Amino acid sequence: MSLISAQRVAEHNSAEDCWIIVHGKVYDVTEFLPEHPGGSKIILKYAGKDATEAYDPIHPPDAITTHLPKDKHLGPVDRNTVVKVEKTITEEEKERQELIAARPPIDEIVNLHDFEAVAKAILPAKAWAYYSSASDDEITIRENRAAYQRKAFYSSATALGKLGHPDGELNLTRAAGKHGVIQMIPTLASCSFDEIVDAAAPGQILFLQLYVNRDREITKRYVQHAEKRGVKALFITVDAPQLGRREKDMRMKFVDESGVAKVQEGDKGVKKDEGVARAISSFIDPSLSWKDIPWFKSITNMSIVLKGVATPQDALMAYDHGLAGIVLSNHGGRQLDTARSGIENLPEIVEALKTRGPWPNPRFAVFVDGGVRRASDVLKAIALGASAVGVGRAFMYSFCAYGQEGVEKAFQIFRDELEMNMRLIGARTIDELTPDLVDASGLHSHVGLTPADNLYNTTYQPLSLAQFRTKL
Repeated sequence: MSLISAQRVAEHNSAEDCWIIVHGKVYDVTEFLPEHPGGSKIILKYAGKDATEAYDPIHPPDAITTHLPKDKHLGPVDRNTVVKVEKTITEEEKERQELIAARPPIDEIVNLHDFEAVAKAILPAKAWAYYSSASDDEITIRENRAAYQRKAFYSSATALGKLGHPDGELNLTRAAGKHGVIQMIPTLASCSFDEIVDAAAPGQILFLQLYVNRDREITKRYVQHAEKRGVKALFITVDAPQLGRREKDMRMKFVDESGVAKVQEGDKGVKKDEGVARAISSFIDPSLSWKDIPWFKSITNMSIVLKGVATPQDALMAYDHGLAGIVLSNHGGRQLDTARSGIENLPEIVEALKTRGPWPNPRFAVFVDGGVRRASDVLKAIALGASAVGVGRAFMYSFCAYGQEGVEKAFQIFRDELEMNMRLIGARTIDELTPDLVDASGLHSHVGLTPADNLYNTTYQPLSLAQFRTKL
């Protein structure tokens, strides 16, 4: 195949005739422009040019080759004709790079709050707004943390990892493989599903978090592909018929290409002017209901778990439908503000499940996530009946701040804290963690004399009001 000169590519620089270069290959994306989930503007910005730098942070390497018809793959570019564009670095980015260079040595990181503080300082504003935001007045996200002060872990799913680090979710995969930690792969990952699975160690246990697509054939192919690749359990998110109002994120306004998830390739109608959360939620099926459970059971032999359960009634329905478990979760405080935390719902849901037989039940698991920052949080949840506890933001902030090394350090901190706390309470094994070890009498007291969590409050960024424009 003959080489294509950069000058020839540059001639195709309009909405009617648009070529781009990605990883040294030339593609005709003219017909794809109206279908691009991020809108046509971001592609047209690179019309007739090399778009690799904008493409890489938020696409897996094979996204364009997989989703663009073969006749639109025009061939390799003549690299000798490509003029290297001098990138202008803003003062804001210079300051951010200086902060990255001045990060505390990882040996000085002693808890998960440290990772969050470093991530807050070095992340681009858009990434911090998306990761840290929660719904409405952000009462629930703060309550998730406070609940653990009134009363084994896995890496829970968090979206768009490349907003915070070039390797995105692969940081978690590689670290989890080395440390024997289960990773839940997010539907809205920045890396492709296969990239993540390929990075896993032999025998590494992976779960899949699923947002159900309006097009059920897409969901079916995705689920069955995951099963073929060895994923052990399917966690269906049921608390997000639409994504909540996350005002920090919404104030970032227009979202560029870095705020679009892989699963949206080819999707239309993506909202780009209301923050990242709205931009990535266009494909989610709001009609998901109990009647869909038989269909899911018909398309996969993976264990099926419902993620986002909050009531004893729904917990019992999940059990009666023959599912493998539930996750008590309020979506990290990002959906319905003032919703109770998973740990607060745990005791009464466990009591309800005891009506179906002895507890713990080896055929039905109860997971909890939301607000976890200490291993003592994990021990409290397990003592109150949880099967395992999911950690999301805390591990995500660890790779935003230090990459894979940060995640490994976070895992080690958790392990050290677990060992210390179990010794201090006299528990030799996880099986010896029982409800009598936890004073849960104040679990539902949302106002009281609970000591302030100074470390959490230091990194929490309060909501802001609309700002006046700078005078001209």
